[in-house]
Amino acid sequence: MVKVIVLMPRRGDMSREDFRQYLRETHLPLAAKIPGLRRLVVNWVRPDPNQPPPAYDAAVEDWFDDGVSMGAALASPEVQAVVADGPNYLDTSRSALLVVEEENIPLSTTAAAASPGG
Repeated sequence: MVKVIVLMPRRGDMSREDFRQYLRETHLPLAAKIPGLRRLVVNWVRPDPNQPPPAYDAAVEDWFDDGVSMGAALASPEVQAVVADGPNYLDTSRSALLVVEEENIPLSTTAAAASPGG
């Protein structure tokens, strides 16, 4: 599997709530039409009250079978529509796109049980 991770900062004139609504109701339906897309995940960034505001509001994962599928998708009219929609809700000068390969690291039973999510 190959993933494209898009780091998404909202436009400065848009509230966090409006950003989420636009992403859910307008942008993600466009992204769901991308050919060869196997999985689509949105990670909502949560502010930490003890830190400065986060640089990004969401990180979206687009999953593909392989690099060939990803390349074909990125050249498609559906991706062109997704990219064209970006300025409607994103600060495109600060957004970033990463192509990654995921590696799962096995955890011991003891470590997994002791972790906050375990």
